[in-house]
Amino acid sequence: MRQIEEKQMKLGEVDISKIEFDIKSRDEIPEILRGLQYIYCTPKIKEEVFKILDEIVPKGKSKKNGRPGMEQWKILVLGTLRLNCNWDYDKLREIVNEHRTIRLMLQHIPEDEYRYPLQTLKENVSLLTPEVLNKINLVVVTAGHKLLGKKKEESLNGRCDSYVVETDVHYPTDINLLFDAAGKVIEQTSAIEGIEGWRQKAHLKKKIKKLFRHAQNTKRSNSKNETKKEEKEKKIIEAHLAYIHEVEQILEKAENSISSMLGKSGSEKKEPVLDVEKYIAHARRQIDQIRRRVIQGEVIPHDEKVFSIFEDYTEWIRKGKAGITQELGLKVCVLEDQYGFFLHHKTMKKQTDEEIAVEMVKTAKDNFPNLTSCSFDKGFYSPDNIVKLNEILDLAALPKKGRLSVKDSQRENSEDFRHARRKHSAVESAISALENHGLDRCLDLGIIGFERYVALAVIARNLQILGNILKQKELKTLRRREKYNRTRSEKRRAAS
Repeated sequence: MRQIEEKQMKLGEVDISKIEFDIKSRDEIPEILRGLQYIYCTPKIKEEVFKILDEIVPKGKSKKNGRPGMEQWKILVLGTLRLNCNWDYDKLREIVNEHRTIRLMLQHIPEDEYRYPLQTLKENVSLLTPEVLNKINLVVVTAGHKLLGKKKEESLNGRCDSYVVETDVHYPTDINLLFDAAGKVIEQTSAIEGIEGWRQKAHLKKKIKKLFRHAQNTKRSNSKNETKKEEKEKKIIEAHLAYIHEVEQILEKAENSISSMLGKSGSEKKEPVLDVEKYIAHARRQIDQIRRRVIQGEVIPHDEKVFSIFEDYTEWIRKGKAGITQELGLKVCVLEDQYGFFLHHKTMKKQTDEEIAVEMVKTAKDNFPNLTSCSFDKGFYSPDNIVKLNEILDLAALPKKGRLSVKDSQRENSEDFRHARRKHSAVESAISALENHGLDRCLDLGIIGFERYVALAVIARNLQILGNILKQKELKTLRRREKYNRTRSEKRRAAS
């Protein structure tokens, strides 16, 4: 049984609408809590958001039966706070257990001694899906536009760009990926119930680590003497052969242990066995690539390489930035409007900028029909994109690569085009804000975790912008009141 929020307020509980924030605080926590408060305290918006949150139900669980789980409102608060403040789960646990204002937002009374366990936070925040978060984001952006006083007929001007969100992986080489795979084979095989003969698992891991380090530290000679070069090359091959020979023995032992265990029990393969087989396949691929590279002198094609056995969706990306030769992760494309709200975002899996330009604008246009223009970098250019974008938008500020024709020159020198291009650099600031508020490196596991992480960061940033708008309005009112009181005091002093 899971509710969106507690229906009955507890004795001593402070209503969310009555929570006050330090108006002069420059920290992000009050801003995002203001945004959440606005969503909660505006009846129409609250109804829309809570209707979407009602979709968050764990697989195989009933909405009506069973013990109560964490309320969906709390899950949304926890998830957005974690991403906006760039916390890991340990930091989130400490803050939500000790921060007074956050506990009030989570509907705890000041005397409540309940403390959130770490695993509870992980399991509940992971219930949020990218689809649910994208729906809520649409409601948040619409609320922000209304708060700013945007009229329905007023046009939106977009800015679209992509950047790399890194995955939490180490720098990959074929031998350290093999060590990762072999280590997981040892750990997981020895942990399967009914498996025998793995008492020396720690010794096996130390043995392959020693061989891995030896292969890693063996370097080619820079000597001009051909004999010395040949000797060094021979030592490199010997070190790698010894390493992969030991790993092959471990893989063979693991396969025999699993076959023996399944033969005795007569049971089907379960998840732990399938996991071991997955890591065995990773290890055999790396062994094959090491043999081809080191012994046969072959250059391994890029599309055959895997850059992490844990986050196997990770891509090797070169954006051509100064001082950054490569980045390990996935590209994320964002489309921002002139008010700083993110209208749409997309995780790019083996896609280039030019392949998603039209899709980004179409989706944003479906959600926000008043989107009339959008600016891009040259990386999004293709002749086909120009034609399709001009059918969707009044103005597609997409500069052409290379030399301009007379027609292209006229298009890019028009006043509207140049104005959109001058404004385009603001999207870099928006991307920098996302990176500073959690979306520089993804700490969650798996491609679903990655997409959820991105979606949470986008909605959290939009909530922070919403909270900042409210804060600026309050500051303006406060300054006006202070000015009025100051003027009134001066008049009284003058009259006396």
